[in-house]
Amino acid sequence: MTYIPIKPIPIKNRVSMVFLQYGQVDVKDGAFVLIDKTGIRTHIPIGSIACVMLETGTRISHEAVKLAAQTGTLLVWIGEGGVRLYASGQPGGARSDRLLYQAKLALDDDLRLKVVRKMYELRFGELPPQRRSVEQLRGIEGARVKSTYKVLAKQYGIKWVGRRYNPKDWAAGDIVNQCISAATSCLYGVTEAAVLAAGYAPAIGFIHTGKPLSFVYDIADIYKFDGVVPLAFKIASQKPHLPDRAVRLACRDYFREKKILKKIIPLIEDVLSSGGISPPEPSKESVLPAIPVEKGIGDEGHRGG
Repeated sequence: MTYIPIKPIPIKNRVSMVFLQYGQVDVKDGAFVLIDKTGIRTHIPIGSIACVMLETGTRISHEAVKLAAQTGTLLVWIGEGGVRLYASGQPGGARSDRLLYQAKLALDDDLRLKVVRKMYELRFGELPPQRRSVEQLRGIEGARVKSTYKVLAKQYGIKWVGRRYNPKDWAAGDIVNQCISAATSCLYGVTEAAVLAAGYAPAIGFIHTGKPLSFVYDIADIYKFDGVVPLAFKIASQKPHLPDRAVRLACRDYFREKKILKKIIPLIEDVLSSGGISPPEPSKESVLPAIPVEKGIGDEGHRGG
């Protein structure tokens, strides 16, 4: 039998995400499938998806996790409605030069400020005020975000009492907060997949710090109020029976229409290049691997399949 290496497609050409629940995820006859309690199989084209969200009531086999890793697809274990993130697999992380580059930018106060200013410019479409620290820019950003929420609430005729939700009780929040949580969960999932595919670390942030997904939040926030948050308000104003499902479908269509996955990695490179330094050159002491790795897929961070 001839071995045919797995050749997953680059992340920019993939479907953004799928959500799976109440079933066993396994590999059967070489296919990645969800098997429900009656034994019915639903085929999941794993190599063409950026992110698979595993909801409550889902079990996954060793073979399925292995295949997802080989195809560079991010697995994310989430709570009901996507309101909590418990854990995530890591399809990337194979580029130490990218990690060192990102860490150098984050550790140098001057370089970090340059990156934060670029994020501010991209997010708000204008240059940030001069002579402001990262903490001051974070405060200005927070005030503008609160104002944006109020504007959207007025636009869609929704009573707004603030961004309030209980991660331990999905139903406790009002419908607009449920919709926002579902929308941002979708955006964070595909953004994390892109960050890892590009070879960077989700935890090394610039505006956000000290959290496992700090850099994911930094990058996702640049897009958040351009699309998914207004979508959340729009859907909340329609008072659907299943708001989280309605939001997910809308986000999926929005990601496809706007080609978000094609844009995220170039955006990451643009943001980090604002620091004005280049990624480090390979160490002179480095040696080539005894068994060379074949040319992989187009994304820098993915391990070879």
